[in-house]
Amino acid sequence: MVAAVAAVLIVAFVIWRRDRLSGERKLLAGALVLACGVYASGVLSALPDPKELIGDIARALGPWTYALVGVMAFLETGAFIGLVAPGETVVIAGGVIAGQGEIELIPLIGLVWICAILGDTTSFYIGKRLGREFLERHGPRVKITHERLEQVDGYFDRHGGKTILIGRFIGLVRAIAPFIAGSSQMAFRNFVPYSVVGTGLWATTFCVLGYIFWRSFDQVAHVAGQAIFGFGLTVAVVVAIVWAYRRRAQIRAWLVDHDSHPLLRPLFAVGRPLNSRVLRPAAQALAPEARFLGERLTPGGLGLELTTTLAVGGVGLYVFALYTVILSGDVGPTPFDRELLDLADQLKMGAAVSAAKMVSVFGSFPACAALVLATAVVLAARRRSVQMVSLLMGFVLVYLAVHLAKAGIERPRPQGALTVTRGSSFPSGHAAYATAWLAVAVVFSRRLGLASAALVTGAIVLVAAIGLSRIYLRAHYWSDVAGGWGLGLGIFGLLAAIAMVVDHIRHNVNESEQPPAESAAAGVER
Repeated sequence: MVAAVAAVLIVAFVIWRRDRLSGERKLLAGALVLACGVYASGVLSALPDPKELIGDIARALGPWTYALVGVMAFLETGAFIGLVAPGETVVIAGGVIAGQGEIELIPLIGLVWICAILGDTTSFYIGKRLGREFLERHGPRVKITHERLEQVDGYFDRHGGKTILIGRFIGLVRAIAPFIAGSSQMAFRNFVPYSVVGTGLWATTFCVLGYIFWRSFDQVAHVAGQAIFGFGLTVAVVVAIVWAYRRRAQIRAWLVDHDSHPLLRPLFAVGRPLNSRVLRPAAQALAPEARFLGERLTPGGLGLELTTTLAVGGVGLYVFALYTVILSGDVGPTPFDRELLDLADQLKMGAAVSAAKMVSVFGSFPACAALVLATAVVLAARRRSVQMVSLLMGFVLVYLAVHLAKAGIERPRPQGALTVTRGSSFPSGHAAYATAWLAVAVVFSRRLGLASAALVTGAIVLVAAIGLSRIYLRAHYWSDVAGGWGLGLGIFGLLAAIAMVVDHIRHNVNESEQPPAESAAAGVER
């Protein structure tokens, strides 16, 4: 009844002010009348129960459910569908279908993750190629001037990464942030790590929610919507507080100038005692502690590096988990396993086999252990204790995880190995241990001032060559090597991220303990 009355009132208003309303406002009013009419008609209440509808879709599509959820995850940002339809609903529905046993959860998370990254990337490049020109041409009509566009550019230079990461969980921001990042000329290498981490968290969160609460889809969708709204409101409040704090002098001056305004006089009567007796003493008491905590947790220039490391670690552990789940079901060779072994047989030559054996040695446990110990000695000599502990602990965890996984999966090796093999096939120990070369390269390039790009690129090539040599020698399948790479990169990546945060906190603590002159001198030395 209320919706019908609202529709009638809107129509009456449009007729009354028809000569003064622009075409856009008339179109908006028509859309509102249509929405109210649909709601008043009772059609929405006649829609089928969501749980029954999802069950029917799952039974009808079967494995094609993966494609449906993946396409919708891509379109949300890739085609701006997220402006009119929340993507969480489809992703949660995919998790519900996985909970019903029609599809698998781990592959679903990976598919949604990849499609969401592709959607962000598509939107980013649309903004990069078309967005700036479009905004420059048509922006002045809606008061988007060149100066405001420059302000947006400056904002994304300072806060673009956190906007992409946090905005992934806020519907409207998620739909347009990649486009605006591209149009503001944000570098793609700075954009993609935040997109990888944000989409990974988003895909995992809502797929798992649907999977766990698959018996009550309507309730979990409602709760998820409320949680997203609450998260967005919290972010908005925090941003408003930070904005007000940074402009507190201007706000105070404006309030003083308007002290005698009739509408503000009651607020001043209540606000002055509250400020003098409660807010100001509380701020003075908490300010040192807040400053102390902020100096230790604020990442500064660490943001991109930390996010990139987390992205590498997260993707690596996901790849390992995916192959672990697949192979624990004894499904036989996975895609590319047979194909790459057949290709290796076609390319088999005596000299190439000898070269592959030499390359494979660099991924053996003794060689990688010696590399890690030598690097630890260098780091200890340079008093890089956090990096030393992280590297040693990472290698130990990789070793333990490889042997635990081999004992748990017990996968037979390929027939006709051209080198000595021991134990089960999954994961490849050589591929997992070889990631220590990349970890060492990153440590040296980041901390010891060597040629970073060449060193890291060389390590990547070596790690890839070691893994492929194991396939060429028929010691492992492709999935064994990919799982080993994922395990090693996941463990080293996550420990490196923890080491960065710990080292940054320790660095801030040391700075805060120095007198101002000594702290400034230390900064000059760095």
